[in-house]
Amino acid sequence: MQLLLIRHAEPNNARSGNGLPVDPPLTEGGRRQAERLPDALAPYRITRLFSSPQQRAAQTAEPVAATRQLEVERVEDLAEYDYGLDHYLTIETAKNVASDAYDRIRAGELPDFVDAELFRTRVLRGLDHVVASCDHSDTAAIFVHGGVVNVVLQDLLGLPRPLMFPIEYTSVTRILVSRTGARRVASINETGHVRDTLRV
Repeated sequence: MQLLLIRHAEPNNARSGNGLPVDPPLTEGGRRQAERLPDALAPYRITRLFSSPQQRAAQTAEPVAATRQLEVERVEDLAEYDYGLDHYLTIETAKNVASDAYDRIRAGELPDFVDAELFRTRVLRGLDHVVASCDHSDTAAIFVHGGVVNVVLQDLLGLPRPLMFPIEYTSVTRILVSRTGARRVASINETGHVRDTLRV
């Protein structure tokens, strides 16, 4: 089995102003990034599609779902650590308006409002659900978030901190699952298909 962990494309910033959760969509640039995914993923015999419940991940999956004529199964456990908050800031925005959180993320740590163990446990449970839902011959594309990809990599590689990789928009990270259930990392943060759209 092969799992393609795909980070969502570029989203908008959002703040509710009334304490209600926000769920921002992709920017126009993010939609253009997502539209490159069908060609980028053409070499893979994708048989299943999964997504975080958050709009930025689900919208990133749409071009692939349309091209492959596959349904997207949303998995709540694969939501990002900001799920349910009343605001969302891209990392570029956080650098200027939420410097403490930005500095923690750049140092490889989750923001201080996140219960790291609960988040990790939830994400790994979500990934276990995907694996259990698939046949061994399947290749599953899973549209998620930078924090989700990172905690999966932390678990598989035994890394000391949860956010060790700067996972880029629409990047592809490949995980192989053997018949015994053993998992190993095949590649991390493949970005050739959107390299010209990423901020340096």
